Amino acid sequence: MKIKNYFKGKKITIMGLGLLGRGVGDAEFLEKNGADLLVTDLKSKKELKVSLDRLKKHKKIKYILGRHRFQDFRDKDMILKAAEVPLNSPFITEAKKNNISIEMDASLFVKIISVWTLNVQVIGVTGTKGKSTITHLIYTILKEAFKKTKRKIYLGGNVKGLATLPLLKKIKQNDTVVMELDSWQLQGFGDSKISPHISVFTNLMQDHMNYYKGDMNKYFVDKLNIYRWQKENDWLIAEPKMAKFIREKDKNGVKGQFAIIDKKNIPRGWKIKLIGEHNLGNIALAIEAARKFGVKESVIKKCIKNFKGLPYRLEFIREIKGVKYYNDTTATTPKATIAALNSFENKKGKIILIGGGADKNLEYGEYAKVVKKYIKALILFKGLASNKIISALGKTKFSVKVFNNMKVAMKFALANAKKGDIVLLSPGAASFGVFKNEFDRGEQFNKVVKNI
Repeated sequence: MKIKNYFKGKKITIMGLGLLGRGVGDAEFLEKNGADLLVTDLKSKKELKVSLDRLKKHKKIKYILGRHRFQDFRDKDMILKAAEVPLNSPFITEAKKNNISIEMDASLFVKIISVWTLNVQVIGVTGTKGKSTITHLIYTILKEAFKKTKRKIYLGGNVKGLATLPLLKKIKQNDTVVMELDSWQLQGFGDSKISPHISVFTNLMQDHMNYYKGDMNKYFVDKLNIYRWQKENDWLIAEPKMAKFIREKDKNGVKGQFAIIDKKNIPRGWKIKLIGEHNLGNIALAIEAARKFGVKESVIKKCIKNFKGLPYRLEFIREIKGVKYYNDTTATTPKATIAALNSFENKKGKIILIGGGADKNLEYGEYAKVVKKYIKALILFKGLASNKIISALGKTKFSVKVFNNMKVAMKFALANAKKGDIVLLSPGAASFGVFKNEFDRGEQFNKVVKNI
């Protein structure tokens, strides 16, 4: 089936353009393929300037910005909703009342290629933490393994700057797509009753509780769509703790085959560049996914040896006068920051931690205990999460300072850093308020560090 025939003349509302590039890519694709497209977003024209500038040449797209209107959710063929659209959105309710199809980009892509029966293998990775690292490691291994064959390997899902729908132009028989899938995207998989052929479920920690109103079960229900609709020959890969949780909490059980893997799955003697115990688990899961594709051990070993990790995830930026700077801006939960601190076991009392910010309705009791063991100074960005952190810490022997911009925060960090110390950006909280998003926060940190 030609792509244009699928979308041509269809009246589509995109709900949420966003700033990370995925919404822009989907809008470009739909407009090019003949859709009658309207984009609506609660952000203003000014706030969305970066995204709108990219779409300037697409003159046929109509916009309603700074608000949503009920009329834009009637008389449509499809609503393509972005991540983080509230579960109880009255506009989605209005669309459903009018029997309009509600789609999300990643699940719509998988649904369409399933109809085309192209025998495309879909690998999905989800979990609160680790999914980006695992997704890119699997992608790296498969690219290397199949580089001399006709099979193409693609990235999709929750990848910054990468829209999934445009892959419909490229995908061919027997290709493979490796997709990072967050809980919001997996809502779409649940609505479409589809799951990836090979699924990796890393872990489940408190996160996005502002969205799920403090209900961890609702969070899990969205996540379990990664395997819920699998068939008997499909695979779910998880570590023992996550596997036990699934078996205890999901009454419907796993329909496909279950591979339970831990860091012992990594052969002895393999060289690894990633730091931290949590990354050993990530690597083990990626190895198992590659093995399910029959990839040679020598190829897997080579790729793991060379894999340096991803930007913004415990990323080493540079060393200046004996002080090392690490960027872990995507650590947006307390447990993610704990994992980062535990990666520097031999640096207790020598870490200047930069964190805090907006609250996602998370708890900071355990975070406070671990922070007290490791750090010599704590820098927080203004926000409700920072208030919670200060309250959880109580009296401290180290200084705690709150700032509302990166430059001033880093000035304090530089004044207190000595040879042998680490300056670690690992927020344990959301970025909104002080920054546009976590990547903006990370980019500002990098800019200051590189200009020292």
